[in-house]
Amino acid sequence: MSFFESLLVLLLLSIALLQVSRRLGLPYPAMLAASGMLVALIPGAPQITLDPAMALALFIAPTLLDAAYDFPATLARRFWPPLLVLAAGGVLLTACLVAWLGVRYAALPLPAALVLGAIVAPPDAVAATAVLSNLSVPANTEAVLKGESLFNDAVALLLFGGALAVQEQGGLHWIGVVHLGLAAPGGIAFGIACAVLSRLTTRFTTGTLGGNLLQFVSTCLVWIVAERLGVSAVLCVVAYAMTLASTHTDASSARMRVHSYAVWATAVFLLNVLAFLFMGMQVRTILARMQTTRLDQALFFAAIVLVAVVLVRFAVVMASNRLAAHIPAYRGHAEPPTMCAGILVGWCGMRGLVTLATAFALPADFPKRDLVTLTAFAVVMGTLVLQGLTLAPLIRLLRLDRSEDAAQALSRAREALIKAGRDSLDGEDGREAMLVRKTYAARSEAEHLWADQGRYRALALGAIAAERAALQRMHRSHELDAACYDTLLEELDWRELALLPDEHRRIEES
Repeated sequence: MSFFESLLVLLLLSIALLQVSRRLGLPYPAMLAASGMLVALIPGAPQITLDPAMALALFIAPTLLDAAYDFPATLARRFWPPLLVLAAGGVLLTACLVAWLGVRYAALPLPAALVLGAIVAPPDAVAATAVLSNLSVPANTEAVLKGESLFNDAVALLLFGGALAVQEQGGLHWIGVVHLGLAAPGGIAFGIACAVLSRLTTRFTTGTLGGNLLQFVSTCLVWIVAERLGVSAVLCVVAYAMTLASTHTDASSARMRVHSYAVWATAVFLLNVLAFLFMGMQVRTILARMQTTRLDQALFFAAIVLVAVVLVRFAVVMASNRLAAHIPAYRGHAEPPTMCAGILVGWCGMRGLVTLATAFALPADFPKRDLVTLTAFAVVMGTLVLQGLTLAPLIRLLRLDRSEDAAQALSRAREALIKAGRDSLDGEDGREAMLVRKTYAARSEAEHLWADQGRYRALALGAIAAERAALQRMHRSHELDAACYDTLLEELDWRELALLPDEHRRIEES
Protein backbone atom coordinates (compact mmCIF):
# COMPACT_ATOMS: atom_id res chain seq x y z
CA MET A 1 0.00 0.00 0.00
CA SER A 2 1.04 3.60 -0.58
CA PHE A 3 1.67 5.94 2.35
CA PHE A 4 -1.71 7.62 1.86
CA GLU A 5 -3.54 4.27 1.76
CA SER A 6 -1.69 3.08 4.86
CA LEU A 7 -2.56 6.33 6.63
CA LEU A 8 -6.25 5.90 5.82
CA VAL A 9 -6.25 2.35 7.19
CA LEU A 10 -4.47 3.47 10.35
CA LEU A 11 -6.95 6.32 10.84
CA LEU A 12 -9.86 3.89 10.48
CA LEU A 13 -8.20 1.65 13.07
CA SER A 14 -7.72 4.66 15.34
CA ILE A 15 -11.38 5.66 15.07
CA ALA A 16 -12.46 2.14 16.03
CA LEU A 17 -10.05 2.09 18.98
CA LEU A 18 -11.27 5.50 20.12
CA GLN A 19 -14.81 4.18 20.36
CA VAL A 20 -13.59 1.23 22.40
CA SER A 21 -11.59 3.45 24.76
CA ARG A 22 -14.54 5.84 25.19
CA ARG A 23 -16.94 3.03 26.09
CA LEU A 24 -14.48 1.35 28.43
CA GLY A 25 -13.47 4.64 30.06
CA LEU A 26 -9.80 4.17 29.13
CA PRO A 27 -7.44 7.00 28.11
CA TYR A 28 -6.92 6.83 24.38
CA PRO A 29 -3.13 7.60 24.35
CA ALA A 30 -2.31 4.33 26.10
CA MET A 31 -4.62 2.30 23.86
CA LEU A 32 -3.36 3.88 20.65
CA ALA A 33 0.31 3.49 21.58
CA ALA A 34 -0.17 -0.16 22.55
CA SER A 35 -2.18 -0.84 19.38
CA GLY A 36 0.45 0.83 17.24
CA MET A 37 3.06 -1.45 18.76
CA LEU A 38 0.93 -4.52 17.97
CA VAL A 39 0.28 -3.34 14.40
CA ALA A 40 4.01 -2.84 13.85
CA LEU A 41 4.71 -6.44 14.81
CA ILE A 42 2.27 -7.84 12.22
CA PRO A 43 4.14 -9.17 9.15
CA GLY A 44 3.50 -6.94 6.15
CA ALA A 45 2.25 -4.03 8.21
CA PRO A 46 3.23 -0.57 6.90
CA GLN A 47 6.46 0.79 8.29
CA ILE A 48 6.22 4.48 9.14
CA THR A 49 9.26 6.14 10.64
CA LEU A 50 9.27 9.55 12.30
CA ASP A 51 11.80 12.23 11.52
CA PRO A 52 12.58 13.68 14.98
CA ALA A 53 12.67 17.34 13.92
CA MET A 54 9.46 16.98 11.92
CA ALA A 55 7.74 15.08 14.72
CA LEU A 56 8.44 17.79 17.30
CA ALA A 57 7.40 20.67 15.03
CA LEU A 58 4.28 18.93 13.72
CA PHE A 59 2.99 17.05 16.77
CA ILE A 60 4.39 18.90 19.79
CA ALA A 61 4.27 22.57 18.77
CA PRO A 62 0.48 22.86 18.06
CA THR A 63 -0.45 20.77 21.10
CA LEU A 64 1.91 22.73 23.32
CA LEU A 65 0.47 26.03 22.07
CA ASP A 66 -3.08 24.78 22.62
CA ALA A 67 -2.27 23.83 26.23
CA ALA A 68 -0.29 27.00 26.98
CA TYR A 69 -2.99 29.23 25.50
CA ASP A 70 -5.43 27.88 28.11
CA PHE A 71 -2.94 28.23 30.98
CA PRO A 72 -2.94 31.84 32.24
CA ALA A 73 0.33 33.40 33.33
CA THR A 74 -1.36 34.24 36.66
CA LEU A 75 -1.60 30.51 37.41
CA ALA A 76 2.11 30.11 36.71
CA ARG A 77 2.85 32.87 39.21
CA ARG A 78 0.46 31.39 41.77
CA PHE A 79 1.86 27.87 41.61
CA TRP A 80 5.50 28.71 40.86
CA PRO A 81 7.00 26.71 43.80
CA PRO A 82 5.59 23.29 42.80
CA LEU A 83 6.06 24.08 39.11
CA LEU A 84 9.71 24.95 39.69
CA VAL A 85 10.28 21.83 41.79
CA LEU A 86 8.68 19.50 39.24
CA ALA A 87 9.90 21.15 36.04
CA ALA A 88 13.47 21.74 37.21
CA GLY A 89 14.19 19.70 40.34
CA GLY A 90 12.19 16.65 39.32
CA VAL A 91 13.63 16.53 35.82
CA LEU A 92 17.23 17.07 36.97
CA LEU A 93 17.01 14.54 39.80
CA THR A 94 15.49 11.94 37.50
CA ALA A 95 18.15 12.58 34.87
CA CYS A 96 20.95 12.22 37.42
CA LEU A 97 19.60 8.95 38.83
CA VAL A 98 19.10 7.47 35.37
CA ALA A 99 22.62 8.61 34.44
CA TRP A 100 23.99 6.74 37.47
CA LEU A 101 22.07 3.63 36.43
CA GLY A 102 23.42 3.98 32.89
CA VAL A 103 27.00 4.12 34.13
CA ARG A 104 26.50 1.38 36.72
CA TYR A 105 24.48 -1.20 34.78
CA ALA A 106 24.95 -0.35 31.08
CA ALA A 107 28.59 0.83 31.14
CA LEU A 108 27.67 4.07 29.39
CA PRO A 109 30.08 7.03 29.47
CA LEU A 110 28.85 9.66 31.93
CA PRO A 111 27.85 12.26 29.27
CA ALA A 112 26.00 9.58 27.28
CA ALA A 113 24.27 8.34 30.44
CA LEU A 114 23.21 11.92 31.20
CA VAL A 115 21.79 12.18 27.69
CA LEU A 116 19.68 9.09 28.44
CA GLY A 117 18.55 10.68 31.70
CA ALA A 118 17.49 13.85 29.90
CA ILE A 119 15.58 11.81 27.33
CA VAL A 120 13.42 9.90 29.81
CA ALA A 121 13.11 12.57 32.52
CA PRO A 122 10.29 14.87 31.32
CA PRO A 123 6.62 13.91 31.61
CA ASP A 124 5.10 14.87 28.28
CA ALA A 125 2.71 17.79 27.74
CA VAL A 126 0.83 15.94 25.00
CA ALA A 127 0.35 12.81 27.09
CA ALA A 128 -0.72 14.70 30.22
CA THR A 129 -3.18 16.92 28.33
CA ALA A 130 -4.68 13.99 26.43
CA VAL A 131 -5.10 11.77 29.49
CA LEU A 132 -6.51 14.56 31.69
CA SER A 133 -8.79 16.04 29.02
CA ASN A 134 -11.86 14.16 30.24
CA LEU A 135 -11.00 13.54 33.89
CA SER A 136 -12.44 15.88 36.50
CA VAL A 137 -9.81 16.51 39.19
CA PRO A 138 -9.37 19.34 41.71
CA ALA A 139 -8.58 22.65 40.01
CA ASN A 140 -5.26 23.16 41.83
CA THR A 141 -4.09 19.65 40.98
CA GLU A 142 -4.99 20.08 37.32
CA ALA A 143 -3.23 23.45 37.21
CA VAL A 144 0.00 21.96 38.60
CA LEU A 145 -0.09 19.00 36.20
CA LYS A 146 -0.75 21.09 33.11
CA GLY A 147 1.62 23.85 34.13
CA GLU A 148 4.41 21.40 34.86
CA SER A 149 4.02 19.77 31.46
CA LEU A 150 4.59 23.14 29.75
CA PHE A 151 8.01 23.73 31.28
CA ASN A 152 9.70 20.41 32.04
CA ASP A 153 10.28 19.64 28.34
CA ALA A 154 12.33 22.81 28.09
CA VAL A 155 14.55 21.82 31.02
CA ALA A 156 15.04 18.31 29.66
CA LEU A 157 15.80 19.47 26.11
CA LEU A 158 18.34 22.00 27.36
CA LEU A 159 20.02 19.28 29.42
CA PHE A 160 19.85 16.92 26.45
CA GLY A 161 21.55 19.42 24.16
CA GLY A 162 24.29 20.22 26.66
CA ALA A 163 25.07 16.60 27.53
CA LEU A 164 25.05 15.58 23.86
CA ALA A 165 27.48 18.38 23.02
CA VAL A 166 29.83 17.22 25.80
CA GLN A 167 29.62 13.63 24.53
CA GLU A 168 30.36 14.62 20.92
CA GLN A 169 33.11 17.17 21.70
CA GLY A 170 34.74 15.17 24.45
CA GLY A 171 34.49 17.94 27.01
CA LEU A 172 32.74 21.09 28.18
CA HIS A 173 33.56 24.32 26.32
CA TRP A 174 32.70 27.83 27.45
CA ILE A 175 30.91 28.60 24.19
CA GLY A 176 28.51 25.74 24.84
CA VAL A 177 27.92 26.91 28.39
CA VAL A 178 27.08 30.45 27.21
CA HIS A 179 24.80 29.09 24.50
CA LEU A 180 23.02 26.88 27.02
CA GLY A 181 22.60 29.78 29.44
CA LEU A 182 21.03 32.01 26.78
CA ALA A 183 18.69 29.35 25.34
CA ALA A 184 15.93 29.74 27.96
CA PRO A 185 15.72 33.56 28.18
CA GLY A 186 16.28 33.79 24.44
CA GLY A 187 13.37 31.44 23.77
CA ILE A 188 11.03 33.42 26.03
CA ALA A 189 12.04 36.75 24.48
CA PHE A 190 11.67 35.41 20.94
CA GLY A 191 8.25 33.94 21.74
CA ILE A 192 6.99 37.27 23.13
CA ALA A 193 8.34 39.11 20.09
CA CYS A 194 6.59 36.67 17.73
CA ALA A 195 3.31 37.15 19.63
CA VAL A 196 3.56 40.94 19.31
CA LEU A 197 4.20 40.59 15.58
CA SER A 198 1.31 38.13 15.27
CA ARG A 199 -1.09 40.57 16.95
CA LEU A 200 -0.11 43.26 14.44
CA THR A 201 -0.88 41.01 11.47
CA THR A 202 -3.99 39.33 12.91
CA ARG A 203 -6.27 42.27 12.11
CA PHE A 204 -5.67 41.67 8.39
CA THR A 205 -6.80 38.01 8.53
CA THR A 206 -9.32 37.92 11.38
CA GLY A 207 -12.70 36.49 10.42
CA THR A 208 -11.26 34.50 7.51
CA LEU A 209 -10.40 30.87 6.91
CA GLY A 210 -6.88 32.00 6.06
CA GLY A 211 -6.62 33.41 9.58
CA ASN A 212 -7.16 29.96 11.09
CA LEU A 213 -4.64 28.44 8.71
CA LEU A 214 -2.14 31.15 9.62
CA GLN A 215 -2.42 30.17 13.29
CA PHE A 216 -1.15 26.67 12.56
CA VAL A 217 1.53 27.80 10.12
CA SER A 218 2.86 30.45 12.50
CA THR A 219 2.97 27.98 15.40
CA CYS A 220 5.15 25.51 13.50
CA LEU A 221 7.29 28.34 12.08
CA VAL A 222 7.89 29.80 15.53
CA TRP A 223 9.10 26.38 16.73
CA ILE A 224 11.35 25.80 13.69
CA VAL A 225 12.88 29.28 13.71
CA ALA A 226 13.53 29.03 17.46
CA GLU A 227 15.40 25.77 16.91
CA ARG A 228 17.42 27.31 14.06
CA LEU A 229 18.33 30.23 16.32
CA GLY A 230 19.47 27.82 19.03
CA VAL A 231 16.98 29.01 21.68
CA SER A 232 14.50 26.88 23.61
CA ALA A 233 11.68 26.06 21.20
CA VAL A 234 9.47 24.80 24.03
CA LEU A 235 9.72 28.00 26.09
CA CYS A 236 9.37 30.02 22.90
CA VAL A 237 6.02 28.42 22.01
CA VAL A 238 4.81 28.65 25.62
CA ALA A 239 5.68 32.37 25.81
CA TYR A 240 4.15 32.91 22.37
CA ALA A 241 0.86 31.27 23.40
CA MET A 242 0.58 32.96 26.79
CA THR A 243 1.28 36.38 25.30
CA LEU A 244 -1.36 35.85 22.63
CA ALA A 245 -3.90 34.63 25.18
CA SER A 246 -3.40 37.68 27.40
CA THR A 247 -4.96 40.00 24.81
CA HIS A 248 -6.33 37.88 21.98
CA THR A 249 -9.71 37.09 23.60
CA ASP A 250 -10.65 40.77 23.86
CA ALA A 251 -9.36 41.69 20.42
CA SER A 252 -10.88 38.89 18.31
CA SER A 253 -14.50 38.56 17.24
CA ALA A 254 -16.92 36.05 18.74
CA ARG A 255 -17.32 34.38 15.36
CA MET A 256 -13.57 33.98 14.96
CA ARG A 257 -13.19 32.51 18.45
CA VAL A 258 -15.96 29.96 17.95
CA HIS A 259 -14.59 28.83 14.61
CA SER A 260 -10.95 28.88 15.73
CA TYR A 261 -11.61 26.85 18.89
CA ALA A 262 -13.53 24.22 16.90
CA VAL A 263 -10.80 23.93 14.28
CA TRP A 264 -8.01 23.74 16.86
CA ALA A 265 -9.84 21.13 18.94
CA THR A 266 -10.20 18.86 15.90
CA ALA A 267 -6.70 19.44 14.55
CA VAL A 268 -4.94 18.94 17.90
CA PHE A 269 -6.97 15.79 18.53
CA LEU A 270 -5.96 14.41 15.11
CA LEU A 271 -2.30 15.19 15.79
CA ASN A 272 -2.52 13.47 19.18
CA VAL A 273 -4.12 10.39 17.64
CA LEU A 274 -1.44 10.12 14.94
CA ALA A 275 1.39 10.87 17.38
CA PHE A 276 0.49 8.12 19.83
CA LEU A 277 -0.27 5.62 17.06
CA PHE A 278 2.99 6.33 15.23
CA MET A 279 4.82 6.22 18.55
CA GLY A 280 3.80 2.62 19.07
CA MET A 281 4.74 1.71 15.52
CA GLN A 282 8.40 2.60 16.13
CA VAL A 283 8.90 -0.69 17.96
CA ARG A 284 9.78 -2.47 14.70
CA THR A 285 12.61 -0.02 13.96
CA ILE A 286 13.93 -0.38 17.50
CA LEU A 287 13.85 -4.17 17.63
CA ALA A 288 15.32 -4.49 14.13
CA ARG A 289 18.49 -2.76 15.29
CA MET A 290 18.83 -4.71 18.51
CA GLN A 291 20.81 -7.96 18.45
CA THR A 292 18.90 -10.91 19.90
CA THR A 293 21.72 -11.83 22.26
CA ARG A 294 21.59 -8.42 23.90
CA LEU A 295 17.82 -8.02 23.96
CA ASP A 296 17.31 -9.68 27.35
CA GLN A 297 19.94 -7.50 29.02
CA ALA A 298 18.54 -4.39 27.33
CA LEU A 299 15.00 -5.16 28.50
CA PHE A 300 16.23 -5.71 32.05
CA PHE A 301 18.02 -2.37 32.03
CA ALA A 302 14.96 -0.67 30.55
CA ALA A 303 12.80 -2.11 33.33
CA ILE A 304 15.18 -0.76 35.98
CA VAL A 305 15.08 2.70 34.41
CA LEU A 306 11.27 2.60 34.19
CA VAL A 307 10.96 1.77 37.88
CA ALA A 308 13.48 4.46 38.80
CA VAL A 309 11.68 7.11 36.74
CA VAL A 310 8.34 6.35 38.40
CA LEU A 311 9.76 6.21 41.94
CA VAL A 312 11.83 9.39 41.65
CA ARG A 313 8.85 11.40 40.45
CA PHE A 314 6.69 10.03 43.23
CA ALA A 315 9.33 10.88 45.86
CA VAL A 316 9.87 14.42 44.52
CA VAL A 317 6.15 15.14 44.31
CA MET A 318 5.38 13.85 47.80
CA ALA A 319 8.30 15.78 49.32
CA SER A 320 7.09 18.96 47.61
CA ASN A 321 3.51 18.21 48.66
CA ARG A 322 4.40 17.90 52.35
CA LEU A 323 6.59 21.01 52.28
CA ALA A 324 3.78 23.01 50.68
CA ALA A 325 1.30 21.68 53.24
CA HIS A 326 3.35 22.85 56.23
CA ILE A 327 5.35 25.85 54.95
CA PRO A 328 3.20 28.76 53.71
CA ALA A 329 6.17 30.56 52.16
CA TYR A 330 6.95 27.51 50.04
CA ARG A 331 3.49 27.12 48.52
CA GLY A 332 3.12 30.84 47.75
CA HIS A 333 -0.47 31.98 47.26
CA ALA A 334 -1.89 28.51 46.64
CA GLU A 335 -4.01 26.57 49.11
CA PRO A 336 -2.32 23.79 51.13
CA PRO A 337 -2.29 20.60 49.03
CA THR A 338 -3.70 17.35 50.32
CA MET A 339 -1.93 14.02 50.55
CA CYS A 340 -4.36 12.53 48.00
CA ALA A 341 -3.58 15.30 45.53
CA GLY A 342 0.13 14.57 45.94
CA ILE A 343 -0.40 10.87 45.24
CA LEU A 344 -2.30 11.70 42.05
CA VAL A 345 0.32 14.17 40.79
CA GLY A 346 3.10 11.72 41.65
CA TRP A 347 1.43 8.96 39.65
CA CYS A 348 0.63 11.20 36.68
CA GLY A 349 4.04 11.12 34.99
CA MET A 350 3.41 9.75 31.51
CA ARG A 351 6.23 10.11 29.00
CA GLY A 352 5.45 10.66 25.34
CA LEU A 353 6.60 11.88 21.97
CA VAL A 354 9.30 14.25 23.23
CA THR A 355 11.11 11.32 24.84
CA LEU A 356 10.84 9.17 21.73
CA ALA A 357 11.75 11.96 19.29
CA THR A 358 14.88 12.94 21.20
CA ALA A 359 15.94 9.30 21.39
CA PHE A 360 15.61 8.93 17.61
CA ALA A 361 17.50 12.21 17.13
CA LEU A 362 20.70 10.69 18.56
CA PRO A 363 23.64 10.47 16.13
CA ALA A 364 24.33 7.10 14.55
CA ASP A 365 27.67 6.82 16.37
CA PHE A 366 26.22 7.54 19.81
CA PRO A 367 27.45 4.98 22.39
CA LYS A 368 25.02 2.05 22.64
CA ARG A 369 22.40 3.95 20.67
CA ASP A 370 20.14 0.90 20.32
CA LEU A 371 20.07 0.34 24.08
CA VAL A 372 19.24 4.01 24.74
CA THR A 373 16.47 4.01 22.13
CA LEU A 374 14.93 0.80 23.46
CA THR A 375 15.05 2.13 27.02
CA ALA A 376 13.33 5.35 25.98
CA PHE A 377 10.61 3.41 24.18
CA ALA A 378 10.09 1.12 27.16
CA VAL A 379 9.72 4.10 29.52
CA VAL A 380 7.19 5.74 27.18
CA MET A 381 5.09 2.60 26.76
CA GLY A 382 5.41 1.59 30.40
CA THR A 383 4.26 4.94 31.78
CA LEU A 384 1.51 5.37 29.19
CA VAL A 385 0.05 1.93 29.81
CA LEU A 386 0.79 1.47 33.52
CA GLN A 387 -0.05 4.98 34.69
CA GLY A 388 -2.43 6.06 31.94
CA LEU A 389 -4.75 3.08 32.35
CA THR A 390 -4.86 3.37 36.14
CA LEU A 391 -5.41 7.14 36.49
CA ALA A 392 -9.21 7.04 36.38
CA PRO A 393 -9.50 4.24 38.99
CA LEU A 394 -6.94 6.06 41.16
CA ILE A 395 -8.96 9.27 41.03
CA ARG A 396 -12.06 7.38 42.17
CA LEU A 397 -10.11 5.56 44.89
CA LEU A 398 -8.70 8.82 46.25
CA ARG A 399 -12.14 10.46 45.97
CA LEU A 400 -10.78 13.28 43.87
CA ASP A 401 -13.53 13.26 41.24
CA ARG A 402 -14.81 16.83 41.07
CA SER A 403 -17.55 16.51 38.44
CA GLU A 404 -20.25 17.86 40.77
CA ASP A 405 -18.04 20.73 41.93
CA ALA A 406 -17.41 21.70 38.31
CA ALA A 407 -21.14 21.79 37.58
CA GLN A 408 -21.81 24.00 40.61
CA ALA A 409 -18.95 26.34 39.68
CA LEU A 410 -20.36 26.62 36.17
CA SER A 411 -23.79 27.51 37.50
CA ARG A 412 -22.36 30.17 39.84
CA ALA A 413 -20.34 31.64 36.99
CA ARG A 414 -23.43 31.85 34.80
CA GLU A 415 -25.29 33.72 37.55
CA ALA A 416 -22.40 36.15 37.89
CA LEU A 417 -22.41 36.82 34.14
CA ILE A 418 -26.18 37.34 34.12
CA LYS A 419 -25.87 39.82 37.01
CA ALA A 420 -23.11 41.72 35.20
CA GLY A 421 -25.28 41.98 32.09
CA ARG A 422 -28.34 43.16 34.01
CA ASP A 423 -26.32 45.68 36.02
CA SER A 424 -25.05 47.24 32.80
CA LEU A 425 -28.64 48.26 32.00
CA ASP A 426 -29.06 50.42 35.09
CA GLY A 427 -30.27 53.87 34.08
CA GLU A 428 -31.32 52.73 30.61
CA ASP A 429 -34.97 53.38 29.61
CA GLY A 430 -37.15 52.51 26.68
CA ARG A 431 -38.66 49.40 25.12
CA GLU A 432 -35.29 48.16 23.93
CA ALA A 433 -33.81 48.19 27.44
CA MET A 434 -36.95 46.51 28.80
CA LEU A 435 -36.66 43.75 26.21
CA VAL A 436 -33.00 43.11 27.08
CA ARG A 437 -33.90 43.00 30.80
CA LYS A 438 -36.60 40.44 30.09
CA THR A 439 -34.05 38.33 28.21
CA TYR A 440 -31.68 38.34 31.18
CA ALA A 441 -34.55 37.64 33.59
CA ALA A 442 -35.56 34.64 31.51
CA ARG A 443 -31.97 33.35 31.52
CA SER A 444 -31.74 33.73 35.28
CA GLU A 445 -35.05 31.96 35.89
CA ALA A 446 -34.13 29.19 33.48
CA GLU A 447 -30.83 28.66 35.29
CA HIS A 448 -32.71 28.03 38.54
CA LEU A 449 -35.28 25.79 36.84
CA TRP A 450 -32.58 23.57 35.31
CA ALA A 451 -31.22 22.79 38.74
CA ASP A 452 -34.57 21.23 39.71
CA GLN A 453 -36.19 19.79 36.61
CA GLY A 454 -35.92 19.92 32.85
CA ARG A 455 -39.43 20.89 31.78
CA TYR A 456 -38.32 24.36 30.70
CA ARG A 457 -35.53 22.88 28.61
CA ALA A 458 -37.87 20.30 27.07
CA LEU A 459 -40.43 22.96 26.12
CA ALA A 460 -37.78 25.27 24.68
CA LEU A 461 -36.13 22.47 22.69
CA GLY A 462 -39.53 21.38 21.40
CA ALA A 463 -40.22 24.92 20.18
CA ILE A 464 -36.86 25.03 18.40
CA ALA A 465 -37.61 21.65 16.79
CA ALA A 466 -40.86 23.10 15.47
CA GLU A 467 -38.97 26.10 14.06
CA ARG A 468 -36.47 23.80 12.40
CA ALA A 469 -39.27 21.74 10.81
CA ALA A 470 -40.84 24.93 9.45
CA LEU A 471 -37.47 26.04 8.11
CA GLN A 472 -36.99 22.70 6.36
CA ARG A 473 -40.42 23.04 4.71
CA MET A 474 -39.53 26.52 3.43
CA HIS A 475 -36.20 25.18 2.16
CA ARG A 476 -37.79 22.26 0.32
CA SER A 477 -40.38 24.55 -1.28
CA HIS A 478 -37.59 26.91 -2.43
CA GLU A 479 -38.95 29.87 -0.45
CA LEU A 480 -35.39 30.56 0.80
CA ASP A 481 -32.08 30.68 -1.00
CA ALA A 482 -29.12 28.67 0.31
CA ALA A 483 -27.44 31.59 2.11
CA CYS A 484 -30.62 32.58 3.97
CA TYR A 485 -31.31 28.95 4.91
CA ASP A 486 -27.79 28.48 6.27
CA THR A 487 -28.01 31.66 8.36
CA LEU A 488 -31.34 30.71 9.95
CA LEU A 489 -30.23 27.11 10.53
CA GLU A 490 -27.08 28.32 12.28
CA GLU A 491 -29.16 30.61 14.53
CA LEU A 492 -31.39 27.69 15.53
CA ASP A 493 -28.37 25.48 16.18
CA TRP A 494 -26.79 28.08 18.49
CA ARG A 495 -30.04 28.53 20.40
CA GLU A 496 -30.40 24.76 20.78
CA LEU A 497 -26.79 24.45 21.91
CA ALA A 498 -27.39 27.07 24.61
CA LEU A 499 -30.32 25.02 25.94
CA LEU A 500 -28.66 21.61 25.98
CA PRO A 501 -27.29 20.14 29.24
CA ASP A 502 -23.60 20.81 29.82
CA GLU A 503 -22.58 17.21 29.19
CA HIS A 504 -24.20 17.27 25.74
CA ARG A 505 -22.42 20.38 24.49
CA ARG A 506 -18.92 18.97 24.13
CA ILE A 507 -17.69 16.56 21.50
CA GLU A 508 -15.50 14.01 23.25
CA GLU A 509 -13.67 10.82 22.41
CA SER A 510 -12.55 9.47 25.77
